[in-house]
Amino acid sequence: GEEHYNCISALHKSMRGSDENASLYWLARMLEGGEDPLYVARRLVRFASEDIGLADPLALTQAVAAYQGCHFIGMPECEVILAQCVVYFARAPKSIEVYRAYGNVKECLRMHTGPLPPVPLHLRNAPTRLMKNLGYGKGYKYNPMYKEPVEQDYLPEELKGRDFFKERET
Repeated sequence: GEEHYNCISALHKSMRGSDENASLYWLARMLEGGEDPLYVARRLVRFASEDIGLADPLALTQAVAAYQGCHFIGMPECEVILAQCVVYFARAPKSIEVYRAYGNVKECLRMHTGPLPPVPLHLRNAPTRLMKNLGYGKGYKYNPMYKEPVEQDYLPEELKGRDFFKERET
């Protein structure tokens, strides 16, 4: 019932708040109450990207490994795998930078009126002679061939200068 959602919310918020003690409590309460460990593991995969993100990129690896471990061995043995992951996440630094930036991109797409901007010609793949003749790929600078990063636009002209990470146009 509703307590299912209340407990997962409490677990999520305890990890977000870096409270390892409360995180373990809510995990145990769920597992000892019969919660599917794979449900908890799936929520941990989401938490790894949503709340920890780039502050600790290995968090996602931890979450996927925990999910796979739970899938392989099941309860009750997998409880310690989930406990380790939950404590790791509670102790981990947190960053919502990517989560917020992706939300800004989705909002930009939702608010756009009319057809979406075309992919700039220099970014298009040109596997045929016709496409090459139409200018597909023309002027594209292949970064690995340069010692320094190259100046090149990657967004459509209409979005030039837009920085989704800063939530404003530059």
